[in-house]
Amino acid sequence: MNDLSNAALLEHHTAFTCKPIPSFAPYILIPLFFIGFSVSLFILIVVHNAAFFLSFLFLSTFVLSFIAWNTLNRRQIAAISYFLRSFPDSDLAVACHGQIVKITGPASCGSLSLESSYERATRCIYTSTLLYEYGSFGLKPVNVRKSCFQWSLAYCERFSTDFYITDRKSGIRAMVKAGSNCKVLPLIFESKIVTINKYCSVLSSHLRKWLRDRNLPAEARQLRLEEGYVQEGSSVTVIGMLHKDNDALMIVQPPQLISTGCLWKRLLLPVEIDGLVLGVPDLTGPVTNPVPMRHPEQ
Repeated sequence: MNDLSNAALLEHHTAFTCKPIPSFAPYILIPLFFIGFSVSLFILIVVHNAAFFLSFLFLSTFVLSFIAWNTLNRRQIAAISYFLRSFPDSDLAVACHGQIVKITGPASCGSLSLESSYERATRCIYTSTLLYEYGSFGLKPVNVRKSCFQWSLAYCERFSTDFYITDRKSGIRAMVKAGSNCKVLPLIFESKIVTINKYCSVLSSHLRKWLRDRNLPAEARQLRLEEGYVQEGSSVTVIGMLHKDNDALMIVQPPQLISTGCLWKRLLLPVEIDGLVLGVPDLTGPVTNPVPMRHPEQ
């Protein structure tokens, strides 16, 4: 079993990195900005022509917005999601050893299966449960970097395990090594199953027990619980390196980083992925979970 919880608690994915600009770029951009600003301001004062000055401000705003756009965590996830969708499907019948492949097909459990934390969904290959808390005056924020009056991640459970996938093109089955000591980037989104508003005075017994089992405060407060999981039989998509050992086929973590490349249509710079990419075929829709149980707090 592979514990991916720490990456989510730190509110970033350790399985991918984005370097929007080279390290030497600030040493070039900052002097250019002051030179351009000085020249444009001089032309504005002496020649009384504001066209150059306005053009400089527009260009500077565009560059800063472009850099800020690419440093947003959700935009990097969007780039990886687009990369997963656009990467061509591979055929295990003709794929070579050491090749980066994308396989889509039904998943089946290996020697170890998972159970979701809150809804107790069994025979899963991936599970995640996230608890968010709403901060306000009088409450200590879970993350000191977060201000009051917004949701912040208070607790996370996220696990993956080795599983089998059947290639929908060739019908060949391969093992996906997503268990211990493997970096996995999950693109499987959680669904809201419990929402506690500020007017709720008592939590359900099931939620109180879940909180106490994890040494979390069980008093009534604004909470949001989200859970996602992939059960056996669900269709999944995996990007990794194909490893052939005689007749055994395995998809393992690539030894080198995978780059998404530039997505100029979306104004996104390359994102480097370190590890397996695990997602569902339709990333625009909700996670393929059964209908969640209803609780009194909803």
